[in-house]
Amino acid sequence: DRQTLVAVLQFLRRSNLRESEEILRREARLLGDDLGAGALSPGSAGLLGGSGSEADSGEVLLGRGTGAAAATAIGGSVAAVATSSPGVAAVAAVPAGKGGARRDCGVGAFSRRDPWEEGSVLSDKLFAGPFAVGGAVVVEDQPDVSAVLSAYNQQGDPTLYEEYYSGLKHFIECSLDCHRAELSQLFYPLFVHMYLELVYNQHESEAKSFFERFHGDQECYYQDDLRVLSSLTKKEHMKGNETMLDFRTSKFVLRISRDSYQLLKRHLQEKQNNQIWNIVQEHLYIDIFDGMPRSKQQIDAMVGSLAGEAKREANKAKVFFGLLKEPEFDVPLDDEDEEGENEEGKPKKKKPKKDNVGSKSKKQDPNAPPQNRIPLPELKDSDKLDKVMNMKEAARRVRLGPECLPSICFYTFLNAYQGLTAVDITDDSSMIVGGFADSTVRVWSVTPKKLRSVKTAADLSLIDKESDDVLERIMDEKTASELKILYGHSGPVYGTSFSPDRNYLLSCSEDGTVRLWSLQTFTCLVGYKGHNYPVWDTQFSPYGYYFVSGGHDRVARLWATDHYQPLRIFAGHLADVTCTRFHPNSNYIATGSADRTIRLWDVLNGNCVRIFTGHKGPIHSLAFSPNGRFLATGATDGRVLLWDIGHGLMVGELKGHTDTIYALRFSRDGEILASGSMDNTVRLWDAVKAFEDLETDDFTTATGHINLPENSQDLLLGTYMTKSTPVVHLHFTRRNLLLAAGAYSSQ
Repeated sequence: DRQTLVAVLQFLRRSNLRESEEILRREARLLGDDLGAGALSPGSAGLLGGSGSEADSGEVLLGRGTGAAAATAIGGSVAAVATSSPGVAAVAAVPAGKGGARRDCGVGAFSRRDPWEEGSVLSDKLFAGPFAVGGAVVVEDQPDVSAVLSAYNQQGDPTLYEEYYSGLKHFIECSLDCHRAELSQLFYPLFVHMYLELVYNQHESEAKSFFERFHGDQECYYQDDLRVLSSLTKKEHMKGNETMLDFRTSKFVLRISRDSYQLLKRHLQEKQNNQIWNIVQEHLYIDIFDGMPRSKQQIDAMVGSLAGEAKREANKAKVFFGLLKEPEFDVPLDDEDEEGENEEGKPKKKKPKKDNVGSKSKKQDPNAPPQNRIPLPELKDSDKLDKVMNMKEAARRVRLGPECLPSICFYTFLNAYQGLTAVDITDDSSMIVGGFADSTVRVWSVTPKKLRSVKTAADLSLIDKESDDVLERIMDEKTASELKILYGHSGPVYGTSFSPDRNYLLSCSEDGTVRLWSLQTFTCLVGYKGHNYPVWDTQFSPYGYYFVSGGHDRVARLWATDHYQPLRIFAGHLADVTCTRFHPNSNYIATGSADRTIRLWDVLNGNCVRIFTGHKGPIHSLAFSPNGRFLATGATDGRVLLWDIGHGLMVGELKGHTDTIYALRFSRDGEILASGSMDNTVRLWDAVKAFEDLETDDFTTATGHINLPENSQDLLLGTYMTKSTPVVHLHFTRRNLLLAAGAYSSQ
């Protein structure tokens, strides 16, 4: 049968018995092309790839896929098949090498740090690696640089590359409109891989002319990547280049409808354009969906990240986006709240809000994680008091909406010659902190109450510990001042975060450390060392105790204040992690990166449960809606994108800013989204309207056919200019007054 035949042919090829192989092939009427792309080319380790769910020649090894993943030994080779649905099979056969050593096979999309994923549609590149005892296939996590680059060895005629590319370009530009938009996604990844292939094989002049001829055709949002690429002109340059390695080891993902894919495949096979077909097979992951092709604007909304779009599979996992149940102690407060409302004279408007607060403590949100899914710190008495205060404030909160916009109070840092690099404001809006480029952290009191340190140990021993005002007595009046400066970092401070109980402050710096400061003594308690490079952002969990940091080393780390090692390391981004945010229920963490994607991580097991693509520049701000269902993200492209976390879909795009968006914040009830930018403006958007009537039917969720409204201007409620102050932080007080902060720049 054919399976055995394939295995024997491979054996003959390995043993260099070419003649026997030819004879057997003629006998069996098997031509090389019949066995799938590159099936028996030298050194290809017998890669048999079926594409899509057609009964392709590549599926021959294990017949039609049965919907289960299986590994079968055939004639001294290990064949692994991963299937996602009946009839979709991606097969890779791995022959045993000399001395019984075997190469492992990765089936599915291979990214630098991804685990072995089942359910890939296209067969993958094989990486050399150890073979586990007991017959299991082991996949290496970090492919070796030389192994990665050697993939560029099988090359065509260098002088024909321009012809191949322009031929494909002509074909795509002449295809029907409905297919053209989808197939145009191929231009960029093919351009990069063909260029790198030329450079790797030392055809420098051909590479240069190829680059010059076609780089102008690429989408504008790839300009920065192309700038890096243009500097790679020699084989040696490719060895240590991170961008290059990312491109090589993470497959570029394209989402294409089956019709468009068939069209492309037919064209390449008719033209015998093997060079391009090999690149498509080796380096691209084509996520094929059934149904209508997507329009140009639907595609444009989603593409632009370093590694293409997210695979649909990446956003299928269940996410518990609901809020945790509030503790019960706050019920007796209801009477006081009633009085507060009647004084205002608007009991009707306030009623629904009060019910929410009360019902929060009684009903469990069906989408919420189990209460004990991750261990959260116990509430201290002081926390309970603070919650009570919070409830009282909430009762007096202004209901915002298009008719009732918040007042905005702007804190301008004047003469900040040290260079303001980070700001945070406490939840009760009593303190503001600035991180500066001169490596200092400065804390101000925003209320008339000055900042005081605790007395010295000798003085504390004289205090009567039983007295009612013991907390007042331990404070040293002599230290009272409006400003405290904290010294300790040895580089610019890029992120700051107050703990929810206002006892601690976190700061992270270019020096690679995160520091925890006491706001009782205004001294540094701990320096957390884990990142080897600058740390760009840090944030406390809404429940305290845990915090997250992200940096230039491309990973985010989860810490607990009493552990000096990180509890979790979230690895997967292909560039710096530029901003981090906890979900309101503290079970998830969102990270934004310079690879132009946002990822959502599960704190419990460290898995990446969502990948959002669509921004055209590095992400610099993240904000979860108060109900936990939505995420807003801002980037250097000046767009705010809105995401539905449960369905894993983009649901909105807010255009208006003309520069990087550094601050995003939802009002306390989630009616308004405020965004602050380097263009010196604060803009307010109607969040209720943005999230109503969402199309999240099964088809949209399955194919990602998102329909964004043409114009986001009807969601814009107001634009507020500063004189010359970029906005770096926004904060809604408990009563929904908006505080903004930035440093005046006198250009």
